[in-house]
Amino acid sequence: MIAIIDYDAGNLKSVEKALTYLGEESIVTRDIGELQRADRVILPGVGAFGLAMEQLKRFELDKVIWEICEKGTPFLGICLGLQLLFDGSEESQGVEGLGILSGDIVKIPDGEGLKIPHIGWNSLRFPHEGRLFAGLQEENYVYFVHSYYLKAKDEEIVKATTEYGVTIHASVEKENVFACQFHPEKSSTVGLQMLKKFAAIPGGNG
Repeated sequence: MIAIIDYDAGNLKSVEKALTYLGEESIVTRDIGELQRADRVILPGVGAFGLAMEQLKRFELDKVIWEICEKGTPFLGICLGLQLLFDGSEESQGVEGLGILSGDIVKIPDGEGLKIPHIGWNSLRFPHEGRLFAGLQEENYVYFVHSYYLKAKDEEIVKATTEYGVTIHASVEKENVFACQFHPEKSSTVGLQMLKKFAAIPGGNG
């Protein structure tokens, strides 16, 4: 069972629909017991960093996310869900992120011909081997919607990058924790392959 964390931050149904299409059983929940029992957990999300952290704390999901990650359950953050795993964001000064991974979320700088938020399809490069990208070729396109981007402290965890005025750390992986700035559930065949690979990662309670 894959649990999709519900903390009133949107983008839940598209993830659930993609998993159903792949034949994976999933549940959208904020019930702590259900999250603890899940074989794999996904943290999606769109919106503002500060409000999202407020919601996670309101439902006491920040604590259960730490517990899930520490016990080795495969965990995937998507879009805002990636950003929340890190230390903080320029979008919400003074608000601490979950701090499960080390790095900062910074504003995409203005540049000629660049529209912010960055909305659209961008190609990926793979600086380090990542399990979600096994068998995929570089330069495949995936779908982004964001105004802020990750600068990971440890570049060894960065498994995919893209270019949008700057080099964006588009996907990371450290042990059982995975995250991507783009939306695999909206990224056609490439994204579905990634979700299928995540669903096949051993670990959790299964």
